[in-house]
Amino acid sequence: MAVDQRRILQTAIPGPRSEQLHARKGAAVASGVGTTLPVYVERAGGGIVVDVDGNHLIDFGSGIAVVSVGNAAPRVVDAVQHQVADFTHTCFMVTPYEEYVAVAEKLNELTPGPHDKRSALFNSGAEAVENAVKIARHHTGRQAVVAFDHAYHGRTNLTMALTAKNMPYKNGFGPFAGEIYRVPMAYPYRWPTGPDNCADEAFETFVTQVHSQVGEQNTAAVIIEPIQGEGGFVVPAPGFMARVAEWCAIHRIVFIADEIQTGFCRTGDWFACEFEGVVPDLITTAKGIAGGLPLAAVTGRAEMMDAVHTGGLGGTYGGNPVACAAALAAIETMVADDLCGSAKHIESVMRPRLAALAEKYDAVGDLRGRGAMLAVELVEPGTKDPNPALTAAITSACHREGLITLTAGTFGNVLRFLPPLVIGDELLHEGLDILDSAFAASA
Repeated sequence: MAVDQRRILQTAIPGPRSEQLHARKGAAVASGVGTTLPVYVERAGGGIVVDVDGNHLIDFGSGIAVVSVGNAAPRVVDAVQHQVADFTHTCFMVTPYEEYVAVAEKLNELTPGPHDKRSALFNSGAEAVENAVKIARHHTGRQAVVAFDHAYHGRTNLTMALTAKNMPYKNGFGPFAGEIYRVPMAYPYRWPTGPDNCADEAFETFVTQVHSQVGEQNTAAVIIEPIQGEGGFVVPAPGFMARVAEWCAIHRIVFIADEIQTGFCRTGDWFACEFEGVVPDLITTAKGIAGGLPLAAVTGRAEMMDAVHTGGLGGTYGGNPVACAAALAAIETMVADDLCGSAKHIESVMRPRLAALAEKYDAVGDLRGRGAMLAVELVEPGTKDPNPALTAAITSACHREGLITLTAGTFGNVLRFLPPLVIGDELLHEGLDILDSAFAASA
């Protein structure tokens, strides 16, 4: 790889050049655009991010599950360079091009289920979710959409309504889009009567609330993340999602799987809903699809996707040819390098180390996730009360030692780990050593 795969600390984190750039950010960029770790990046590759001060940081975040194939992945770089030299934009709705069609073909092939499918391309995950809702409403002639506690689906007005967390995503931005209803998530760690009862009771609650508060005949769609992302990497109780999908089919309700964070090998399968054999009607994708370039998609049953009138879906930049070229190269990399297998290997390295932390520190309430999408939930010792202060302290300690980590969770008390799927074992272990030290210093 072009970037030396070693952690190197030349300065304090952040260093002086990063601090100078951060001062410029404060004067030029709206303060509502936050920054988790103010180190300014010069280049990156594999499992390393290099900042402008020459520090090499271990990457356990992948730009929030985006650069799964690694930053500046060779196939992606080559494809983008060739496409930029050919043309950068025409708008697919004006004069189309093969790259868009090829990405749609790949998505139709790779997403779960043998049924006839169609795809439409967009720019961001939120845009994909919004269009999935449009498609579901148009297909069914109904309006209501059901989402879950702890869900995150985006920052547009409609997707904020679907998102469960107020701060920082919703506070002060209402009123939100209507006909959105929320039901409890099958969250095993926090289910009131315990994890063994979670799937059955959560499903019964779901059915009862939709029937009594919404009405099946009024419900266009149910949308769920197979593993919740910003909500804290909540893995639904086994069997819950499959039962919801089956119930949706009975009532002719569109079942939407939001795989924006879980998709493209992240959990050890191409898509997380495959783990339980769930086949969604519509699936939304983004993040890992294009090796870092902005691209998103809705893929689904042909009769649903084609129900929308011509011109009803699209956007000026949707399916940009450069992003499409990157996506085709990223997918080629995932296949050639067996990144599903890599995700499973990453879990085999990380899970035992995280389990050891859970054994050692009673502040670790839960360890969960799958593949290279793992998390620990931190609580006040002896309780299940969220512990965001400890979460922040451990994160800061990791950052100071050159490990990029992210937090999540409705209560801000989850450490989540999303390393690039091409990271080496040596960096994985070194990063976990830093995490161990951060726990020792903070917990």
